[in-house]
Amino acid sequence: MIKIDVKDKDVLVRVDFNVPIKEGKVSDDTRIKAAIPTINTLLDQGARKIILLSHLGRPLKALNEDGSLNVAKFSLAPVAPHLAALIGKPVLFVPYVSGPEAEKAVAEAPSGSILLLENTRFEAGEEKGKQELAEKWAKLGQVFINDAFGTAHRAHASNAILAGFFDAAHKSFGLLMQKEVESAQKVLNQPERPFTAILGGAKVSDKILLIENLLDKADNIIIGGGMAYTFMKAQGGKIGSSLCEEEKLDLANELVTKAKAKGVNLLLPVDSIAADAFAADAKTQLVMSNQIPDGWLGLDIGPEAVVTFSDAIKASKTICWNGPMGVFEMPAFANGTKKIAEAVAAATKLGAFSLVGGGDSVAAVNQMGLDDEVSYVSTGGGAMLTMLEGGDMPGISSIG
Repeated sequence: MIKIDVKDKDVLVRVDFNVPIKEGKVSDDTRIKAAIPTINTLLDQGARKIILLSHLGRPLKALNEDGSLNVAKFSLAPVAPHLAALIGKPVLFVPYVSGPEAEKAVAEAPSGSILLLENTRFEAGEEKGKQELAEKWAKLGQVFINDAFGTAHRAHASNAILAGFFDAAHKSFGLLMQKEVESAQKVLNQPERPFTAILGGAKVSDKILLIENLLDKADNIIIGGGMAYTFMKAQGGKIGSSLCEEEKLDLANELVTKAKAKGVNLLLPVDSIAADAFAADAKTQLVMSNQIPDGWLGLDIGPEAVVTFSDAIKASKTICWNGPMGVFEMPAFANGTKKIAEAVAAATKLGAFSLVGGGDSVAAVNQMGLDDEVSYVSTGGGAMLTMLEGGDMPGISSIG
């Protein structure tokens, strides 16, 4: 249920329809489906009209040679019929972002209409958080609902700034945003213990703030993926040609020292699947992670690491996973990520709360068909990462 009165009101809803479009058709509708409960709830609660706002891509970074917008590539037009098919109701696409034309389209639409405006990022003022642009949108409705968690870490005109034009009685989170915020807060503020954080991906530098924030909250921090080899080298290990951030070696050791001081169990992969090239058909061998031969690189965690990590995960009551354990896109290096996904699903079945956030780990869980076997899969990669880091979330704080 939406907790404010929307009956007989025109409702502006910021959604996240930033979806892949190929040959004029939506190729992955996960984010569109995630917005449907909010839209249906608003209709059930008597909203007069629903006006949807969303961005798509970065159109101002990919202008045509003459400096004009590439409307064909970045238009939200293909999303309207796709949403209509999913929701079983007509969706009117408005080929304007804001201004008199958009106002006219909303005013002339009959009661019960669902309208989708053109890409908010066609306006330069969107990403700059311009008040004037937000004010134009504010004229379109009497209520504002923010359901776009994927942009909640940005102070853009269509989310945080637009919210400023509505008082507390006329703005709210949508159902998706509520779930996202509740899931993150459950992990960060009320974790049932043991709490295990699983961190993967390529670079330590991408996860510094996350690791430091979790050192005050987690019982176990599991580190896999390319970032593990920076830690290995920092501790004197031989990592061959594995990914390594040389300038972060001291930081890696500092994080290990901090973990020990705080009593946090920081787990690194004891063994790895190494390859002689970054390629799907490369030769492979099982090696200790701190003894990788010259010319070889670690591309997945090994079987001993899988057992150690899985044991910690299965003994946990709260789990947060951000980042894969290896190059899971290549079948030869997908086993580690698959086994960790299975361990998270098994722990969830035993009663643990599991939150999966971050594009690659979400893709891995979906690819392995385990998305229904974890507690919550976040729709916002960068936003969830910022929230777990303890960073500023203007799209959330502006609703109050």
